Amino acid sequence: MRRKKKQSEQHTDESWLLPYSDLLTLLLALFIVLFAMSEVDVQKYKELSAVFKSEFSGGGQGILDKSANNHEIEVPIQEKEEKDKDENIDKNKEKHEDKQTRKQLEMEELGRIQKQIDTYIHKNDLSRSIGTELTDEGLLVTILNDITFHSGSAVVNKEGRKVANEVSSFLDTDPPHQIVISGHADDRPVHNSQYRSNWELSVMRAVNFMQLVLDNDSLDPAKFSAKGYGDQHPIVPNNSEMNMAKNRRVEVMILPNYDDAEK
Repeated sequence: MRRKKKQSEQHTDESWLLPYSDLLTLLLALFIVLFAMSEVDVQKYKELSAVFKSEFSGGGQGILDKSANNHEIEVPIQEKEEKDKDENIDKNKEKHEDKQTRKQLEMEELGRIQKQIDTYIHKNDLSRSIGTELTDEGLLVTILNDITFHSGSAVVNKEGRKVANEVSSFLDTDPPHQIVISGHADDRPVHNSQYRSNWELSVMRAVNFMQLVLDNDSLDPAKFSAKGYGDQHPIVPNNSEMNMAKNRRVEVMILPNYDDAEK
């Protein structure tokens, strides 16, 4: 009997191993969860949120679930805003480059037309009566009245008809351009019964010259307009006969096509 009692006392109680193993399992699971949370992943947040919601929140919305939803919403919105911003920058850049390209091509085209007109002017010794200027507004062709109209008259004379016919050939372009023909006068009052003012005289001179230009069937009348400025837009002071002769003129403005595209 004494031997059996001794053996029973030496036997070790191992019942603590079961909860210890459970604790180790829980710790391992915790480390796995912490490792998974170390990487920002919306899908993982959603899965973890579902687990913790069911286990700790009793079916309600827990903290992790709320954070995951916020992350899920905020990240796509931020990415979309940045993407839209980048797209707008790229579109504006392309639009600016396209505008500059169109402008450069148009100015080159107007420069080509200017060379043709200058060649005609030089060939016919008309440099004192006709001039060209390439401006930001377009190609300006200035024709003085001494070769187009008699004093106080809006009827285009023989030399003016020849000039109008030649100018019309230069205006036949592909694609066609908008053309503005304007009449100008000096500041001396009109002394005849046909026109009451320089306004009327300048308008009729522009219209009559335009009609001769449009005798060219290749031109589209819808692209043309006529204006009269009277003596309101002098290019030099009306203080001498020479200056007044310069102010009595018809101007043909050839507008660049990129202006039409921007309107």
